[in-house]
Amino acid sequence: MNKEFVDALNMLAAERNLSKEQLLHDLEDALAQAFERNIMPGKQIEVDLDPESGEMEIVVIRKVVETVEDPDTQISLEEALELDDEVEVGMEMEFPVDPEKFTRIAVQTTKQVITQKIREAERAIVYEEYKDRAGDIMTGVVSRTDAKRNVFVDLGRGEAIMPLKEQIHGERYMVGMRLKVYVQKVELSPRGPSIHVSRAAPELLEYLMRQEIPEVADGTVEIKAIAREAGQRSKVAVMSNNPNVDPIGACIGHRGSRIQAVTAELQRERVDIIQWDPSPREFIRNALSPAKVGNIELDTENKKARVTVGSDQLSLAIGKSGQNVRLAAKLTGYSIDLVPSESVSDLDAAMQAAAWRLADQGQAERTHSAFDALFSDAPKAADEGGDAAEGESAETAEGAAAEVAEAAEGEEAAAAEERAEEAAS
Repeated sequence: MNKEFVDALNMLAAERNLSKEQLLHDLEDALAQAFERNIMPGKQIEVDLDPESGEMEIVVIRKVVETVEDPDTQISLEEALELDDEVEVGMEMEFPVDPEKFTRIAVQTTKQVITQKIREAERAIVYEEYKDRAGDIMTGVVSRTDAKRNVFVDLGRGEAIMPLKEQIHGERYMVGMRLKVYVQKVELSPRGPSIHVSRAAPELLEYLMRQEIPEVADGTVEIKAIAREAGQRSKVAVMSNNPNVDPIGACIGHRGSRIQAVTAELQRERVDIIQWDPSPREFIRNALSPAKVGNIELDTENKKARVTVGSDQLSLAIGKSGQNVRLAAKLTGYSIDLVPSESVSDLDAAMQAAAWRLADQGQAERTHSAFDALFSDAPKAADEGGDAAEGESAETAEGAAAEVAEAAEGEEAAAAEERAEEAAS
């Protein structure tokens, strides 16, 4: 060893961001292992390197004992006293070894061990840097792909893997391409740190919305749930913490400018913004938009919903390849069963259909009041001793409800008559 070697070691430590002291210690261990394996098998070897001059000292360690059982690691007290009259049983003695005995094989072994030590040190540094980054959004560069279509992303100090299932459908990844990725997890395996990233995670969509929509960033509009099929379609449920702010309008922006900026990062993935509702029934109704659905029966214990849908809305409710109802189920947490209906049979939809067709505006308003009264959580009727105003309201609601029911029945009867005439012709 010489001064040039020490300088090279210092440069290596600085370049790889490694501890010089730790690297020197690992080098000494590697040299000792190589010397013991190739030159003096079975002996206890220690190597000392001068960090300034690069001078190397190799010694064999032997313990002083009364009776020698292993001559490679022990020396008798009698023999030791001939060398040093102050030694005692239990002490260790060092015997210098000529470094020239260090063969080419030993040097090669040392090189391999040092390389491994450096690799392990680098892996430890990478793990320490990224172990707390799980859940973060990072920007990386595509470095390579493999036969399994995994994409490897260079994050700076470490390389992350993005499996096929975490990629955006239809997105092509070229070497050198810059990407925003969501760090799912960081693990330390026998082969080093393993960083898993995703472009399909809902968290990436939420991050982009925070970047592009000020109301989401400052908490005025809150994202309650996200369901995503990356590269194709997503549904985002939002609510406003300010009654003066429309959450859907704030997310979409003027002529869709805000949501378009989000989708541009996601290969023009369609993003539906819907109103979140604390009522599961209304939340499911909103989640199935743009389809208009009728009656919704809930099984809250088993998280199941049975939704009546008119025949003209069924395909819209299902969506392409079942995508709309599938995303709605993910968003709400309910298993949704769509039940087709040839006519508007449930009371909810019947009343609305009839109300929309009433010519008189005042009649329509009374109809809607009756509709609200029927489905209100308030008590259905007042006590007999209640005031007259409440009695009049109940009578008005009942009368309007009867009118709507008659209108609905008339519409259904007319529709049935029309179908019968068509069949007869």
